[in-house]
Amino acid sequence: MADLDDNYLFADRFGLSSIYDLSESPFVKQGIQKLPYNFVKQKLALPIDDKDGKLVVAISRPYDLEVIKEIRCITGKDVEEVFCPAASLEEAIEKCYHQGDKEASQFIEGLKKEGRGIVIQEREDEYDLLDKHDDSPVIRLLNMIVIEAIQQGASDIHFEPLDKEMAIRYRIDGVLQFRHSPPSELSKQLLTRIKVMAKMDIAEHRLPQDGRIKLRMGGRQIDFRASTVPVAGGERIVLRILDKSNIVLGLDKIGMGEETLQSFRKYIHQNQGIVLVTGPTGSGKTTTLYSAINEIHSQEINIMTIEDPVEYKLSGIAQIGVNPKINLTFAKGLRHILRQDPDVIMIGEIRDKETAEIAIQSSLTGHLVLSTLHTNDAPSALTRLVDMGVESYLLSSTVLAVLAQRLVRRICEECKESYEPTTQELHDLQLKKGKLYRGKGCATCFGSGYKGRVGIYELMPVTGMIKKQLLRSADANALQKTATEMGMATLRSEGGKLAQSGVTTTTEVLRVTKQLELYE
Repeated sequence: MADLDDNYLFADRFGLSSIYDLSESPFVKQGIQKLPYNFVKQKLALPIDDKDGKLVVAISRPYDLEVIKEIRCITGKDVEEVFCPAASLEEAIEKCYHQGDKEASQFIEGLKKEGRGIVIQEREDEYDLLDKHDDSPVIRLLNMIVIEAIQQGASDIHFEPLDKEMAIRYRIDGVLQFRHSPPSELSKQLLTRIKVMAKMDIAEHRLPQDGRIKLRMGGRQIDFRASTVPVAGGERIVLRILDKSNIVLGLDKIGMGEETLQSFRKYIHQNQGIVLVTGPTGSGKTTTLYSAINEIHSQEINIMTIEDPVEYKLSGIAQIGVNPKINLTFAKGLRHILRQDPDVIMIGEIRDKETAEIAIQSSLTGHLVLSTLHTNDAPSALTRLVDMGVESYLLSSTVLAVLAQRLVRRICEECKESYEPTTQELHDLQLKKGKLYRGKGCATCFGSGYKGRVGIYELMPVTGMIKKQLLRSADANALQKTATEMGMATLRSEGGKLAQSGVTTTTEVLRVTKQLELYE
């Protein structure tokens, strides 16, 4: 506040007019960029209008006379300054340099028409995606694609070689959507550019490679995990977007029903035992465990994790990344964690008998263990552990609860409509009557009818009845039948409630639960 007051006094002394909202300024509204992004960001000086041949520039440091001279030299125009507070000016800069929805497509079409040769310019330093003043078309195009994917909320970007071109698809809300098809000569340069940025071997085309990229987009730092594999048409690259600003941590923010939430909270606050979260890849298991850790974290307890890989750093938590190249496996890492006096241990995934046995021993010796498994539903998690070679009596003594989950897409609120469902739809969702909802498709949701995702959950407490059934037989069907008789709400029934309340659609619920057996 003191800086603002001082700057305002400077502006007043120099006779500058002041403006506090630049959103309606002509250049900001139209996205007209007279200066490079890095320059305006660093100097906090943004051209906002052109009046009578003079460039109107909003500045937040009225005492910085050098920046006005630089703008005159760059633009060749006289400059009229106006004062604007730094916060408002930064907001206007991000809006002005925000990329349009079709900018990448238009750029590709322009390159196709011009037939321009592509030259790769290697840059080792981390740079800002919003800096569009780069002479290399391939760098500008890749930046546009990445910005577009981030703005549309994509989790992955797929670069897939075809016969005469490349298909670029974004995974948005768990579903791949086609976006661009640059020509083959541009495709090869795009792939090479990505490999350069990810510090991969650009001469190696026969073996899979992995790498990481760090970029900035305005004030946000965004990490990418790059993976390349050789395929029939060339090399296929997938960029996983690790945007920390998009991760939602908090059990009350991930869509868990109130009853399930209260029960799950009870188990994660236990002093010892095992809590498992299960589901297929991409179902949000890690986010749920991060949210649980975030809730129970305090200065009084020591929480340690072992993950493959560590995708998001949690403040105050010791996180270990698995590294098979140096023989740092889940089992080996767990043994060393136990020597670090932990209270809570999170295991990224139980993949083998050795890891499972160490997890069980950890829980028996007074630790709370949180981990994930890849199974279709909650009862199948116990069956999978028995199949790995773990004794049933050990599971009945240590596992507190199993949470199965899926992510379904939310119906776009801008184009949501109700309709009368068929008898088959109601039967599939275990509903008796009522209206259902769907999205027609609009500009907000890019024609998909969906915007965002929400979780559906199936919590199976390992109660006395479940323990008895587990000791008799670890058959998944028998366990599920016992659990539903004890009142467990299945993934399908929870999905049906969301569909009836207008959150998601029948198609989405059936898509993520089609492999599950129903007990009616």
